[in-house]
Amino acid sequence: MKFATKAIHAGYDSAEHNKAVMPPIYQTSAFAFDHIDDPLAFAYARTGTPTRAVLESCLASLENARYGLAFASGMAAVDAVLRAGLKPGDEVIAVADLYGGAYRLLTKVMQPMGIKVHFVDLTELAHLQASITPHSRMLWLESPTNPLLGMVDIAALAAEAHRHQMQVVVDSTFATPYLQNPLDLGADIVVHSATKYLAGHSDVLLGLVAVNDEALYREIKFIQNSAGAVPGPQDCFLTLRGIKTLHLRMERHCDNAEKVAAFLLSHRKIERVFFPGLPEHPGHELAKRQMRRFGGIVSLWLKENSRAAASRFAERLQLFALAESLGGVESLVNHSYTMSHGGMPPEQKAQLGIRDGGLRLSVGIEDISDILADLEQALAD
Repeated sequence: MKFATKAIHAGYDSAEHNKAVMPPIYQTSAFAFDHIDDPLAFAYARTGTPTRAVLESCLASLENARYGLAFASGMAAVDAVLRAGLKPGDEVIAVADLYGGAYRLLTKVMQPMGIKVHFVDLTELAHLQASITPHSRMLWLESPTNPLLGMVDIAALAAEAHRHQMQVVVDSTFATPYLQNPLDLGADIVVHSATKYLAGHSDVLLGLVAVNDEALYREIKFIQNSAGAVPGPQDCFLTLRGIKTLHLRMERHCDNAEKVAAFLLSHRKIERVFFPGLPEHPGHELAKRQMRRFGGIVSLWLKENSRAAASRFAERLQLFALAESLGGVESLVNHSYTMSHGGMPPEQKAQLGIRDGGLRLSVGIEDISDILADLEQALAD
């Protein structure tokens, strides 16, 4: 099946659910046994529910994977992957400009547990090679990265990591399965904050993981069940509903983002635009090879590099809400310095280019003429 067909049909057989056209919401915490030795497919909702199973199967299909796993949030998914793959004394090599929440988890939770973390510029393969030690166990990637949309060569980095028996994880939230499939590029695990584009309507908190290896799947599933950070059936249903239009929404997100990037690039108040669809972007050629399109996120530096300027611009916007998240049908603006990356030390942000006069735009699917008009008036004198 092609992607659009899988998004609508994968993982669901109506014959197994009383011919319901849409997957039912099984709003129950337990399932009844006929007898003590009854081998129920579902017994207790923390372990699994039919609604969640459909979502997990659907994600697996979209990522060309054998197995999917759903969690109560994107960070719960990240935490489960880290706990399943690491033990005290192990080392993680993570892309330097990663999501602030992942940075916080690695530095404030994992490092005190005896796991060493190296944050590395992975735009060059040599940087990975120079960072690997006998204790390196996991490579943590984002591509595009959050918030400055850096690109890393997943296939090349995964091949090198596997030479050293390292597990390769890719947070592909920005790309979604519609634009990029990391498992096909050599990754072992792909992670999504389904809160973003997959659910797509800013009304769900949910994380997803996809893998091919059965042993790895069982390790992560053990954490999922034991720790219990699982989504409820309503959130699983809403995410499934969102996925059905993912291909349509992503096309509009991409169309609009390309036009927004071009508009900002020529504006006198903008110092720099970060968008992999621009030929000027250092990862443009890689993005063309690795992704199907360039995504719906555009980041920028204002020429007036100050929090006051960023605040003034954000407050003047009328369609773009100032909010932490991204990937909904509506346009959002994020001040990464204080919001998504607020927990990152100032010196780290300075090194990465996350600055007070910078903003991340999640370009929605509104009419592009209205989006551009809103940006124009917000930047006017």
